[in-house]
Amino acid sequence: MLQGILDKIKEYKLDVDVNAIEKAYYLAEKAHKNQFRESGEPYLSHPVEVAIILIEMGLDTDTLCAALLHDVVEDTEYTYDDIKREFNEEVANLVEGVTKLGKIKYKSKEEQQAENIRKMFIAMAKDVRVILIKLADRLHNMRTLKYMPPDKQKEKAQETLDIFAPIAHRLGISKIKWELEDLSLRFLKPEEYYDLVNKVAQKRAERENSINQIVAVLKEKLKQSGINADIEGRPKHFYSIYRKMHYKNKTFDQIFDLLAVRIIVETVRDCYAALGIVHTLWKPIPGRFKDYIAMPKPNMYQSLHSTVIGPGGQPFEIQIRTWDMHRTAEYGIAAHWKYKEGINDGKIDDRLKWLREIMEYQREARDAKEFMETVKIDFFSDEVFVFTPKGAVIDLPVDSTPIDFAYRIHTDIGNKCVGAKVNGRMVPLDYKLKTGDIVEIITSATSRGPSRDWLNIAKSSQAKSKIRHWFKKTFKEENIDKGKESLEKEIKRQGLNAFEALKSEYMDAVLKRFNYQSMEDLYSSIGSGAITSAGVVTKIKEEMRKNELDGQRRLGIIERQQEGRKRQKVEAKKPGIEVKGEKDLMTRFAKCCNPVPGDDIIGFITKGRGVSIHRRDCKNFEHLASVEPDRVVDASWTGEHTTDFLADVQIEALDRYGLLADITTTIANSKTVVRGINARTNKNQYAVISLTLQVTDIEHLDKLMKDFRKITGVTDVYRHRN
Repeated sequence: MLQGILDKIKEYKLDVDVNAIEKAYYLAEKAHKNQFRESGEPYLSHPVEVAIILIEMGLDTDTLCAALLHDVVEDTEYTYDDIKREFNEEVANLVEGVTKLGKIKYKSKEEQQAENIRKMFIAMAKDVRVILIKLADRLHNMRTLKYMPPDKQKEKAQETLDIFAPIAHRLGISKIKWELEDLSLRFLKPEEYYDLVNKVAQKRAERENSINQIVAVLKEKLKQSGINADIEGRPKHFYSIYRKMHYKNKTFDQIFDLLAVRIIVETVRDCYAALGIVHTLWKPIPGRFKDYIAMPKPNMYQSLHSTVIGPGGQPFEIQIRTWDMHRTAEYGIAAHWKYKEGINDGKIDDRLKWLREIMEYQREARDAKEFMETVKIDFFSDEVFVFTPKGAVIDLPVDSTPIDFAYRIHTDIGNKCVGAKVNGRMVPLDYKLKTGDIVEIITSATSRGPSRDWLNIAKSSQAKSKIRHWFKKTFKEENIDKGKESLEKEIKRQGLNAFEALKSEYMDAVLKRFNYQSMEDLYSSIGSGAITSAGVVTKIKEEMRKNELDGQRRLGIIERQQEGRKRQKVEAKKPGIEVKGEKDLMTRFAKCCNPVPGDDIIGFITKGRGVSIHRRDCKNFEHLASVEPDRVVDASWTGEHTTDFLADVQIEALDRYGLLADITTTIANSKTVVRGINARTNKNQYAVISLTLQVTDIEHLDKLMKDFRKITGVTDVYRHRN
């Protein structure tokens, strides 16, 4: 395997440090010893193949070393510091950037995917070689995907189609993009894939014959004109055919560019000269000419495209480009690698503007779902290319509107936008821009700013983010009130108690998770739509589960368990109740009034459940006695009591910040166990707190109620009775 790497380096004439690469190989060999892939091959074969893919892209020494070591930190005992010590910090950072977050537990696959992609983009922003290694890693995994279980095949293929193929497109690496897409289609839609393979194969001989005729004519004409050119048939990729058939409702026979020819020349002048010769030989189809030399794609792609009517009336596509353009088309950003010869190419940074925008949005996205939508929709969707009035090209997601255009130009232009012209005529702000449109934004210094409706009209995450930011800044107080109301409603909707859920012990962790300094900031973000109240409640519930043991201790559950175990060691005594002079009758305490030792009590003979003991002032007892007075018996307390009693207490107070905390502190100081609590506020901001307390006798309860009355704002404290 090492010899295969060295041979490939020699074939591509790379100027790299072979000794360092050999060292990386031997370390990887040692680290992955006795590890095997699903195919049964030694695991080492994978990093070797990843390195070979990167050699073909012409990458440097550090990148190739990192490729050989990219799974060492994740799957073996070696650490980041080991790699840094054996090689250098750059290699260690590249390996760390590629390492997945597989050792962290997430609540959903979507969150895990989002966190992995977040980390990858952060690493890319520091060094774009990270994503080149990751793309090579994914390409080899897709080449060997057939050894994985069917469910894993589909999962990996879909992720590749959603994330990695679009990243390759963004970086202009078409050689990898096309293969990733074709391999994904093979596992996601196997029937359609193999049907296409068969149809393409059936027409191969006919197609090759036509291409050979076209190539022969072109070679002769270009030679006569003194243009040195390399001409070849261009293979059409299966996913491209499938996509056109699927999304444009075309049959296989209606795909124009199954026949395709590529002309590679020395200079830009030769490109346009060759185009003129092509158009004199065959009639061009109107609307099918694209000049990506004068107007390059954002991923640096340049070429002339034209579809013409060929021999026998068969349409075919011609691509014309220089050798430099061809290398860029195949390898994108890697073809202009700024580390290659110590060159700092400013164009590379320009082409990574989209990456900086992703980093900006990932800081604002507060949950996995929002971030993945940003990634998939805003950056990996199809694009439209429009012009400013001065001729500058602006790329936007398909279906973008003048609002998206305005915010792409500048935040202030977007905020002051009051109208738009497209191709010289006024259009509504929800007009969907088309490639080639010339867009002019009309602004006003007296504009009141964006409308909330714009969030539904804008397509790009950039525009939506800036609109939300404007509302967040302008209407912070309104957003705080709105966010607080939204969060409290969501807490109640999910069956939680708001007073319990919003305790500082939970909310401090929530603020830290969402990177906010205060509850006001959190409420404001919910109110502005930056984060969802459902996402916040999910985090609160996680924290409540983590603190469940502490919560149990606070509510006295653990204390009761300990006391119960102690009571089991001594002879249990029944509560001292005497009924008409009889001590051994079966008695129970009525839950409607919860009498405690010291209360004036009375008994009521029930059917089959002994004597029910009530407080004399119990409304429920008064009703029972009026209906069946012959069941009423005298009862009294007697002797010692080894059990605790439940008492319902109601507190009424003027609502204020910290009221509930003062009440619970009073309870804790008295060493009283709380069995239940319910707090509510009426329309007049008057608080009513209902408590179920575990007390020993009436003296214990009276002292506690007296302490409650001392709390600031408390207006009344009384026993609850039905």
